[in-house]
Amino acid sequence: MGENQTMVTEFLLLGFLLGPRIQMLLFGLFSLFYVFILLGNGAILGLISLVSRLHTPMYFFLSHLAVVDIAYACNTVPQMLANLLHPAKPISFAGCMTQTFLCLSFGHSECLLLVLMSYDRYVAICHPLRYSVIMTWRVCITLAVTSWTCGSLLALVHVVLILRLPFCGPYEINHFFCEILSVLRLACADTWLNQVVIFAACVFFLVGPPSLVLVSYSHILAAILRVQSGEGRRKAFSTCSSHLCVVGLFFGSAIIMYMAPKSHHPEEQQKVFFLFYSFFNPTLNPLIYSLRNAEVKGALRRALGKESHS
Repeated sequence: MGENQTMVTEFLLLGFLLGPRIQMLLFGLFSLFYVFILLGNGAILGLISLVSRLHTPMYFFLSHLAVVDIAYACNTVPQMLANLLHPAKPISFAGCMTQTFLCLSFGHSECLLLVLMSYDRYVAICHPLRYSVIMTWRVCITLAVTSWTCGSLLALVHVVLILRLPFCGPYEINHFFCEILSVLRLACADTWLNQVVIFAACVFFLVGPPSLVLVSYSHILAAILRVQSGEGRRKAFSTCSSHLCVVGLFFGSAIIMYMAPKSHHPEEQQKVFFLFYSFFNPTLNPLIYSLRNAEVKGALRRALGKESHS
């Protein structure tokens, strides 16, 4: 094994091991999804920035979620599309490590942002009179910066631990991008420390945040049921249900990928789950928030009405 170990300059991304026709079909389908991710989340960002009624902490965190979805898609999808056109496409070692870092950083940050959004709803519904005192803009900006910083620092720890490992040929990653578990399979040294850190990160990000969200929404549900006004109850349910849909999709797919028992074909199964994670979550998020959120629907209607009138 020592004789087969050399300085790594690039990896080969195997992508999807399918026939040419199916790959071209997937290229067209994934390209449409990619465009929709950019347009849908870009529309959410534009709407929040242009409509003054949406300049609230809830939509401030939602704008960060849209940025994460756009950034995550831009980090993984172009490489996937290029791989469908030119199978077994090489990627430089530096490019691979950068992609791994960005993927982990955006994923960690999204976990924390979803918790912040649930906390914002908890304060708004359970402590409405103190909401403006607790959720000040200074607090919101600090929480958002903290989520991005924590996500990036932990991603950096993962990458530094990968860089200390030797790699043995063939340098073929059985994935459509440099996913951390697929990269670790190429190491020709003991990866127990990497696995321990990944497990600890899974517990911290995939057990802790969903638990906090569930606690927040149990209090929110109890508060909603005490609301006398039917209109107030409907508005609260509309806002919270959209957030719960996003939380369920995100954490559900992440837990299946990293914490569920492996099947007989773990690598192929991971590709399917990462497709869901890379495409469907960022695609569904703007749809969920535009279709299930009354304020966003109203703002979008008014914006389109002004445009057509002008």
